[in-house]
Amino acid sequence: MSKIICTLALLGACLAAPLAAMAASSGEAPIAPSEPAGPAAAVNSGVRYERIGHWDADRLNRILTTNFPKFAGIDVAYTPARNAVTLYRLSYDSVVPERGNKPIRASGLLAIPDTGAESFPVLSYQHGTVYERQQVPSFPEQSPETQLMLAQFAGQGYVVIGADYFGMGISSEPEGYMVKGSHQQACHDMIRASGDVLGAMGITTDKLVLGGWSQGGFVTMACLEKLESAGVRVAAAATASAPLDVFALMNGFLNFPRPIDADWLNSIVILSSFAYENYYGVPGLARSVLNDAYYDVARKAYEREPFDAADIPSDLRKLVRADYFDPQFFAGSAYGRLLREAQAYRWIIKSPVRNYYGDADEAITTGVGQMAMTYQRAMGAGNPAVTAISTGPTTHRGTYAKAVPEWKSWFDQQ
Repeated sequence: MSKIICTLALLGACLAAPLAAMAASSGEAPIAPSEPAGPAAAVNSGVRYERIGHWDADRLNRILTTNFPKFAGIDVAYTPARNAVTLYRLSYDSVVPERGNKPIRASGLLAIPDTGAESFPVLSYQHGTVYERQQVPSFPEQSPETQLMLAQFAGQGYVVIGADYFGMGISSEPEGYMVKGSHQQACHDMIRASGDVLGAMGITTDKLVLGGWSQGGFVTMACLEKLESAGVRVAAAATASAPLDVFALMNGFLNFPRPIDADWLNSIVILSSFAYENYYGVPGLARSVLNDAYYDVARKAYEREPFDAADIPSDLRKLVRADYFDPQFFAGSAYGRLLREAQAYRWIIKSPVRNYYGDADEAITTGVGQMAMTYQRAMGAGNPAVTAISTGPTTHRGTYAKAVPEWKSWFDQQ
C-alpha cells in the first residue's frame, strides 16, 4: 500500500503512508486520535464545528523533535511548543465557481491554543497533495504536514486553520486538483467560517498570515490574490516549494526534464487531467491526454479506487500521448490552455510574500520557485513585495522542513 500511495502523491507530498512506515520501523506508533469527536455545534451562519482532540505540549514537541524530522529526512531546530491545543473540525457551505457556483459542503480544521487569551494571530495553512481523502487538516492524525503547523504555530499561541480542498475531507465531490477558483473559494470560505466560530466563542484575532507547502503553496498564493481583491488585510504570506506556474512546470517535465526529477511526477498529469475534465466540464479531456493503455488505472487513482502502482509508468513518454511533447500542440490543446490559467503570481501583489525554494528539490525547479519575485520585479522599477529565498540544497520535503521556522520568525515580526 505504501508503494502505491508514494507513487501517486503529487510533488512529494505523500504523507501518511511514509510516516506510518517510519514509525513502524522505529518501534513508534503513528499519532492516534487523543479522544473521540465531541457533539457538533452550530453558529448562525450554518457553520458547524465539533471538538476532535486536545494535544498537550509534550505531544506537540514530539512532533518537532522526532516524528517530523523522520518524515522529512532532515534535522531542523524548531522552537518548542509552550501550550496545549484544542482541535475542532468545521463544516461550512461553499460554492464551486467552475460549476456555476454549485453549492458544496466543505470541511477544515480549527486549532485554538490553550492559553486563556481572548485574542490570537491566525495562520491559514494550505495543505499539500495527499492520496487519501482524509489525509487533510481536519483529520490531523493522518496529516504529518498539518501536525508540524500545530506544533510550531498553535503550540506557540497562533490559531491555526486549514481548509480541506473540494473533494477532500468530508466532501463527496471528485477532487478539484489544481483547480484555481475552487481552491480560492475553499480557502476564503474557511477563513470566514473559522471567524464565525471564533466569534461565537468570544475570541478575537489581531492578524492573518498565510502559509502553504507544495500544492498548498500554489493555493496560498491563489488565496492571497482572492483576499486582496476582496480587501482583506493579510499581514504576510509564505510558501515552500510552490508550483506557482503549473504550465511552466509541466513544460519542464515534458520538454526539459532534469536528472533529479522525481519519478512520481506522473501524478500531476493524472490528477490535473481528470480534475479539469470534471470541474471545467470538458468531457474526454483525461482520455485525450493519457495513452489508452493507462487510462483505466489512472482513473482509479484519481477516484481513489484500489489499483496497482506498478501499472502506471513513471516515464511520461509512456503515460502521455506523443502529441503533448510538441510544445505548440500542448500550448494549443484544451489541457494546455487550462494549465496556462493555473498560475498564482500574475497580479500586483500588495502583501509581503516570501517564497522558499530548494536547490535540490526534485519537483519544483528554482526558476518556478523564484517566478513570483521575478515577475513582480520585472515591472518598471519593480514591485518589492515578493522575495524568493533558497533553503539550500534541500529536497522537496526538506525545503518545507527548513522553511517553517523561517515562516514563524518572520510572521512574528509582522
